[in-house]
Amino acid sequence: MPEMSKVIGLMSGTSLDGVDAALIETDGEDVARPLASLTIPYDAETRALLRAALEDARGVEQGAPVPYAIRDAEQRLTEAHAEAVKALLKKAGLAAGQVALVGFHGQTILHRPERHWTWQIGDGAALARMTGIDVINDFRTADVKAGGLMPLYHAVLARRSGLPTPLVLSNIGGVAQVTYISGDTVIAFDTGPGNAPIDDWMHRHSGKPVDEDGAFARAGKVNDAALAKMLDNVFFDRPPPKSLDRLDFGSEAVEGLSPEDGAATLTAFTAASLARAREHFPEPAATWIVSGGGRHNKFLMDQLRARVNAPVLSAEDAGWNGDSMEADGFAYLAMRAKKGLPLSLPTTTGVQQPMTGGKLHRH
Repeated sequence: MPEMSKVIGLMSGTSLDGVDAALIETDGEDVARPLASLTIPYDAETRALLRAALEDARGVEQGAPVPYAIRDAEQRLTEAHAEAVKALLKKAGLAAGQVALVGFHGQTILHRPERHWTWQIGDGAALARMTGIDVINDFRTADVKAGGLMPLYHAVLARRSGLPTPLVLSNIGGVAQVTYISGDTVIAFDTGPGNAPIDDWMHRHSGKPVDEDGAFARAGKVNDAALAKMLDNVFFDRPPPKSLDRLDFGSEAVEGLSPEDGAATLTAFTAASLARAREHFPEPAATWIVSGGGRHNKFLMDQLRARVNAPVLSAEDAGWNGDSMEADGFAYLAMRAKKGLPLSLPTTTGVQQPMTGGKLHRH
């Protein structure tokens, strides 16, 4: 039997809500058993630093010096992840020496696959020093087209779920993604906006970071003309694999609407763009399972159910932890990277052949 190791995975999504940390036991191949997880929300100051880094990154040319503001954000981000690791170790009753590896995704502040450029901030060497555990980060450099790195982990979950296939696992974070699994077929791609335009709209119009339970959107009405305008985008017709940056879809089409109607329309847009992903599936999906922060938005889940001709479950309905799935996945990918196993496939990121990746930092 392959050797099992305890590995921590860390994820900070484009929703900028906090650090997800997860401890799993894995061989990096067929087994990934979740052991413990937690989420540490960012405080307002950290969230503001990261928002500013996202904006600043858009004005930086590839290879140019990194602005001090982005360096400051990277330092704070790394410290927040170290705090999450220590809190998770305490929760699990483990010492750092009992954990083999940390998989550190960092924070994506710019993703431009058409320019062969993806930029994640996060200091892997510093995190290794702070935690006393070897760290693997920089998962994407070898495959800059990677819009999502979770499909191989999703396939492990699907194989062990016993659920009928074809199965779609969708993560709704700042951007929304799907992984379509049927037998040995694994297809993955970004589908369109996730929570990012909704969160940004809420921040502007209510001062709140998210639309709690989708209640704000539910008080409004979907503007069909604005929705049709947003869906009239060549991205949705492009065959997968394909990927997006958090800021690729904004809220221009809903400017002028009431705050509630704008929220309702942006939420419907996320659901409708996810539903359009079905155009690229070989066969209709038997079940959809949703993870990420978007599953907490009841209005969004209702909109998705109304648009896909299949049951739509939350990760918890399937017996999984929807808050920790991506962090679990990066723990799994870290062990794969350490073993030199593929992290991405031609059907998930468009690479010519399966590719590994990641950089190891010794503590």
